[in-house]
This record gives sequence, structure tokens and C-alpha cells, in this order.
Amino acid sequence: MTKKDLLDFYRTTSQERERWNKRNSFYHRLLERYYSFIIPKGKKVLEIGCGSGNLLNAVQPAYGLGIDFAPEVIALARNKYPHLHFRVDDIEELQTNETFDYIILSDLISCLWDVQKAIHNIRHLCHAQTRVVISQYNFLWEPVIKLLETIKLRQKAPTSNWLSIKDTEALLQLESFQTIRIEKKILLPVYLPILHSLFNGLLANMPGLCRLGLVNLHVSRLILDEERPSSVSIIIPARNERGNIENAIKRIPPFGTHQEIIFIEGHSSDHTYEEILRVRDAWPDKDIQVMQQTGKGKGNAVREAFDAATGDILMILDADLTMPPEELPKFYNALCSNKGEFINGCRLVYPMEKNAMRFLNLLGNKFFGWFFSYLLGQRLKDTLCGTKVLFRKDYETIKLNRSYFGDFDPFGDFDLLFGAAKQNLKIIEVIIRYKDRAYGSTQISRFRHGILLLKMSFFAAKKIKFTEFLPFARKNH
Repeated sequence: MTKKDLLDFYRTTSQERERWNKRNSFYHRLLERYYSFIIPKGKKVLEIGCGSGNLLNAVQPAYGLGIDFAPEVIALARNKYPHLHFRVDDIEELQTNETFDYIILSDLISCLWDVQKAIHNIRHLCHAQTRVVISQYNFLWEPVIKLLETIKLRQKAPTSNWLSIKDTEALLQLESFQTIRIEKKILLPVYLPILHSLFNGLLANMPGLCRLGLVNLHVSRLILDEERPSSVSIIIPARNERGNIENAIKRIPPFGTHQEIIFIEGHSSDHTYEEILRVRDAWPDKDIQVMQQTGKGKGNAVREAFDAATGDILMILDADLTMPPEELPKFYNALCSNKGEFINGCRLVYPMEKNAMRFLNLLGNKFFGWFFSYLLGQRLKDTLCGTKVLFRKDYETIKLNRSYFGDFDPFGDFDLLFGAAKQNLKIIEVIIRYKDRAYGSTQISRFRHGILLLKMSFFAAKKIKFTEFLPFARKNH
């Protein structure tokens, strides 16, 4: 089949295709829900191969543009959604020149003549924060889909490109796109009471079973080759860490265009606050700010200090100095060179000093690393390393959308990781050597805090992975 044959097919079947979409509306509603979870409303969104515009409308863009190469399809979409914008264009001969926050390719790459050329062409539609969301059929479903077409339960389609997840990743990588995460969804694409929630809300999200999902959703970003020298705010939460305060200042190496160091003290009993004031006065050449948190817990301290920070980049350095301050430039360089957008420390690779981490803590960290990798769709080995680094503008976006999870995390690690994943930030880890404390003792309770971390993890699983589907009314299907 030639490209002209493809165009002729979609031009002549536009009305019929709309009828089939209504007949299979349950599947399309599921897809709309997944896209609406990935894409925050109020963004500038482009859908390529928009069809009648249902999906573009569902994500509630502030500005939405749909393009399709079949004029008859665009005419249907304009009539249906006059508040959105539609134009005739071909992704393989792209004329559109705007940039967008999100670009959607839904069920499209299976019918493109040249997938790599299409991906290449969307590069100029991307800015630094653009996310490209691609949904495609799982090639394991090819026999099922062919059977449904044969028995006339699905509209017969032209011969498809059955790309695996790895195929799509490779094509994206060739054109300098970096995969952020991949979601595997939908075990039951038809509406059956109770069963649809069991299969799509629970089983489709279970490890192993998710590989059988009908749809793979890729979220990726274009890697722009640019260095971004930036100012830095280094946040040091400190409670009962008097003996580590001056060492923190001595050991932080020079990096960034400017360093602001913010100590935020948490109601210590060992005169930590007085020591911070002394160190500030003893180092007048350093930009040292001093705060006392108004609430309790490291999470509260970090949020209050982040709100006061003025640097382009926000960094957390635990005052126990078990993460060596000398390692901070690695985090800075990873962020400024665009290797990732949320840089997380990882303590679980290099051998540790003898008393750096107790055995049960090590097991807990390994479990949470596996569980978060599964939940967030991004590889994480060490979720509880205190050092986390991101641009202040990205933190502001996380903060604005914090209501989705709520103020549930007294430690701050999960709040930032969940928020970064929900905003489709690329998370990468920097490996560091974890050291013994030189002063004081750990303030972590293995069992009490471990139980709290488990509760937070399962709460997040419901909000991220096992999102409750609203009941599907019969009238919608």
C-alpha cells in the first residue's frame, strides 16, 4: 500500500470511522482518561492525526491545534469543536511551525509511511519543556485485532506497522528524544460491568500482567544540546547537627554562577541555631541565610526554605554530611547539561563505610527503589537519599499541583519524587559514596518511619497507578 492509498482510505472512510469510534467509545474514553492524567489541563497542545478531535478536546488545552492529512476529517473536527483549531497538514511533510507544551500521536505511528521522518519533523515543534506522548498498540495484540476486523467487530484498517516498545524507543533515540516513562494499559477494551474495573483498574497495572496491555504510552522529551550556567540555592535542614554546621560551609566547593546557602533549623536541643548564626558571621564572604522552620519535619523545612530561595537551581544537602558536599557539582552538572530535570542521589552502588547504613535500612531502601520504579515508570534505585536537585521553575510547577497528592509527606522525599513524576520531569540518579556520620546520631526510626513510608507509598500507588475509574454510564457507551 502506497502513501496515496493511505490518504485515499482515510478520506473515503471519514464518516464510517466516526461511527466506529462511537461504537468503540469505551476504548476511546479510557484513552482520553490516560492522556488527561498525563497532560495537565490548560497547556498548549498539538494532536497529530487528530481525527474528529475528541482526544484533543478531552485534555482541555488552553490552545489546542489538531492536524490531519485528510481534509474530510478536518472538516468533521471543525464542525464538532469550533473552540479548537484544526488544519490540514501531513506529519511527514509538516508545514506547522509553532511550538507546543505537549504533542500527541495517538494510534498514529502504526499507519505512518515513514515513522522516523515523522519523529524528525516534530523536533522543530518542541521547546525545552515539550513532552511528546505516543500511544500505540502492543504488537502482542496483533492476532486479536486482525480477528476482530475479520468478524467485523472493528473497522478494517490498512496494513499496520507493528512496532515494539524497543522499536519506538530506538526511533525516538535516533532523533534525540529521551524516553521519560512508558505506561502499559487496557486489558479489557470493552465495557463489562465490574470486570472492566477489575481488569483495567487493577490487573492491567500489576507487575508482569501490565506487559499484556493493549496500549503502550510513551512520554518523551527532546534533548536540546545546551549548557545552562545557573545560580544555586543549597538548602541545609538542620536539627541537632551543631557539630556539622561549619564543616558544611568548608566542604561545599565553588560551582554555579552564585551560591546561596540556606540553613533552616528545626527546634534543636544542642544549640544548632546558635552555631549557625556564629558560622554565618564567621564567613561573611559567603551568602548564608538563616531560618527557623515554623512547623515540624524535614519536609516542612525544605518547603519553607525552597519558598525563600532565590537561586535558579534548588539543592538539598542533609546536615549530617553523610552525602559528601564535595559531590554537589555532579548534581549541578547533570542538571545544567540537560541530562535530566530532577536529579536524585543514589547511595546504593558504591561500598559504604561500616556504620553508614544499618542492614534493615538498606533492605528498606532497596524495596522502595523497586516499588517507586514500578510506580513512576522511571528507574530509581534510592528514593530516600536526601540530596535532590531541580530547577526552581520546575519546583514551582510541582508546588502549584501539590493538591493532587496533598500535604502527606513529613520527610519531603516522596512529595518531590511524586510531584516530579506527575509533571513528567525526567528523573536521573547521580551515584555518590555514602559516609558515616562525624557528629550526632541518626534521627530516623526504622520501624515507625518505615511503616509511615509504606503507608505513603500505597497512598501514592492509588493516586498514580491504580487511579479509580469513575463508573461508565451506559449512555456514554
